[in-house]
Amino acid sequence: MEALKMNLDDLTRLGSCLQNNLIVVAFGSICLIFSLIIYFLIRPRPVYLIDFSCYRAPDNHKASKTMFMEHSRQFGVFDESSLDFQEKISKRSGVGDEAYLPEAVRHIPPRPTIALAREEAEMVMFGALDNLFANTKLNPKDIDILVVNCALFNPAPSLSAMIVNKYKLRTDIVSFNLGGMGCSAGVIAVGLAKDLLQVYRNCNAVVVSTEIITLNWYKGNEKSMLISNCIFRVGGAAMLLSNKSSDKRRAKYKLLHVVRTHLGADTKAFNALRQQQDGEGNVGVLLTRDVSPISGKALKINMTKLGPLVLPISEQLLYLATLIVNKLFNEKVKPYVPDFRSAFDHFCIHAGGRAIIDELEKNLKLSPEEVEASRMTLHRFGNTSSSSIWYELGYIESKKKMRKGNRVWQIGLGGGFKCNSAVWVALRDIKPALNCAWSDCIDKYPVHLET
Repeated sequence: MEALKMNLDDLTRLGSCLQNNLIVVAFGSICLIFSLIIYFLIRPRPVYLIDFSCYRAPDNHKASKTMFMEHSRQFGVFDESSLDFQEKISKRSGVGDEAYLPEAVRHIPPRPTIALAREEAEMVMFGALDNLFANTKLNPKDIDILVVNCALFNPAPSLSAMIVNKYKLRTDIVSFNLGGMGCSAGVIAVGLAKDLLQVYRNCNAVVVSTEIITLNWYKGNEKSMLISNCIFRVGGAAMLLSNKSSDKRRAKYKLLHVVRTHLGADTKAFNALRQQQDGEGNVGVLLTRDVSPISGKALKINMTKLGPLVLPISEQLLYLATLIVNKLFNEKVKPYVPDFRSAFDHFCIHAGGRAIIDELEKNLKLSPEEVEASRMTLHRFGNTSSSSIWYELGYIESKKKMRKGNRVWQIGLGGGFKCNSAVWVALRDIKPALNCAWSDCIDKYPVHLET
């Protein structure tokens, strides 16, 4: 009825009001649409791990502790003191009798040539990649990004170029070759792939992590440089990552976080693990007594950065409360150490040696079951450098312990000195991978380790 009473002026004012409101609504809608477009363009893209493959060398490359010592004696370069030292380290190292050595090192005398080092690299990298391609049905020509890491063997053309040549990859492949970054470089390589997958849309990335032993077998009598001979063994892993939403259904894991810690500014940490020559000119890797405590220090710093990203709020509040008490009341209350077991279901600690695993087990207050994958990987495959965390993940999968929603913490430690973390969440219950490196022996594990 009121509408019938409206005159021409009232209708004019109503029309003007509606017109102004429509302009406001239209402008607001345009801003909203524009904001949504910007958000979808710049938001972090999920990164999925489709699958991974760990290399297992042929049985004729196995090197028992007895064979290792027999060969060391027949080399004719080690004095009795060095032989006794190597035997003692081998027995205490946690490395079993089935880990692998390259043919060049098994030969008497050793033949450390670039040609044989390339053969070892091809054997490991191509072996892991062939298995990955078979399991994922990936055509090598569909690879968009390739990242390879190997600390000590960096030939020209590079290891990444060797892969490009072998599989005839595309001319527009985005490839990187990371060298000299130590045993923690596997996480660095994943982090680089993650960053690249934020830039390149609708792409996949293949990461290859390995260490080549042939040219790095130490032939001197410096005891701190002989340790690497006793623990490093043949190994490597290849991983397929993707940012394609269509790959989520077939992916095993989603990458949640990569956190890196670098103590290179501290000279003591910088010199804890390094490649150098001894007094007679023999090249080797020096491991000082500082490696274990520095590993613990690097881990604690890394945990401080990682904690706020993964810990339940209750753990963070307890930690904050002790800091406040100490600050405000000048009380010497021991800082609360957060329980990272409340954030993770599985732990993959770099299998760098028995002492490294012991140190991290103590710092993280883990149970023997929670470090089982690391100890068994060290026993079965030795220290495979940056790839060891993938053998450990393979062990957990082979034991059928990975369930949907489980969180995994991979911890890489290496020269520099660095501690790097990668956090994954399982997108489904994980079945043991086809042709897994553990497939022929998983029923034997866990094994009892001598103290």
